[in-house]
Amino acid sequence: MVKQLTAEQKDILLKEGTEPPGSSPLNDEKREGDYFCAACGAKLFESKGKYESGSGWPSFFEPLPNAFKTKADNLLGYARTEYHCKECGGHHGHIFDDGPKPTGKRYCNNGLCLTFVPKTDK
Repeated sequence: MVKQLTAEQKDILLKEGTEPPGSSPLNDEKREGDYFCAACGAKLFESKGKYESGSGWPSFFEPLPNAFKTKADNLLGYARTEYHCKECGGHHGHIFDDGPKPTGKRYCNNGLCLTFVPKTDK
């Protein structure tokens, strides 16, 4: 891990924790820009792949190619797909099959695991 993390970020990224739903300011982020891993700075999502899912967490229907690796998660007693930053291994959230077209996927991301950088006009 390259960046200094808060205790909450460490819990989510390193111990596969979850932030409370509705707690992330990124839920309401509508500006054009890019989302990066809060731990290592890898670019993970672009704003064009973000949408309002109503889940309480920042949601995306499409990550950047090869941004994540996945694994099975049965912690709640049923199978889910968990995803981690391919660069640093930090836990970001879970993938669900209830997202919009064109992918039909919902990458349900903990906002504390992301850093948003708005696009600036040059």
